This record gives sequence, structure tokens and C-alpha cells, in this order.
Amino acid sequence: MIASAINVLANTSITGYSAAVSAVPGVESPADVVAAWRNMTACHAAITAALERELGDRHALGVSDFEVLDRLAESPDRKCRSQDLAESVHLSQSALSRLVDRLVKNSLVERCACDDDRRGIYVVLTPGGLDRHREAAVTHREVLARHLPA
Repeated sequence: MIASAINVLANTSITGYSAAVSAVPGVESPADVVAAWRNMTACHAAITAALERELGDRHALGVSDFEVLDRLAESPDRKCRSQDLAESVHLSQSALSRLVDRLVKNSLVERCACDDDRRGIYVVLTPGGLDRHREAAVTHREVLARHLPA
């Protein structure tokens, strides 16, 4: 992957990088940038398809379902404000709400009111959700290791 593709990824993450990455400053052509973009999107599509297939077959989870469980498992107290969770998994608030409805129905998460702000809602990982996440995380990491370029 060339430096411009790394910059695209770095600048779309929450933390990002403070400076641009460049293999050879000023040498990349527009065609190189387009090629890097196409390679990156093809890689993303292939990995997402593999994750959807394997997480679905083995754990009855979609990629977005797993991503929500993963973010909650990493969060302090295994909970996160709904708005923050939507931003971190790159979903609209309404799409996250529908996804959380499915996860609640399957007893993987629950909703709780925020003590500090009556308008705020927390999404909380249940013990069953934590178990499902632990099992699915192994599959998730195996798929990433197989498909991500070295």
C-alpha cells in the first residue's frame, strides 16, 4: 500500500496521525493515488465479505453486530453512550438503534438510561454478549490475519 492510502486510512480514524505519511514526498502521481484507493477498497470489500460469511456462519453475527460488541467489550464498564457508539462504528443513529434492537432481542446488549443526562442512553454488553464476543473475536482476528496484506 502506498503512502497516500495510508494517509486516507489514518485521517479517517478517530485518532488519526498528526503528519502525512510519504514514501517519497511529491513523487506519487494522480494515477498512483487512484490505484491505491482502488486497492484499498477492493481489500476492504474482500475482508468485509469474508467477515460477514464467517461471523454469520459461526456466530450468527454480522460485521456491524460484531463491531458494536467489540467496541463495548473494549469500553470501560462494557458500556458506551449510544451517540458515541454510532460514531465509532460509522453508523447513523437510526441504523445503530435498529442494530441495537436486534442485539437486545438476542440478549447480547441492553439499554440503560444515563444518570447524568436523561436524554442519553447507554448500550451495555450483557454477560451473554461478552461470551458471544469472546468466541467471535477469535474468528474475526483469524479472518483479518488471513486477508490483510502484509
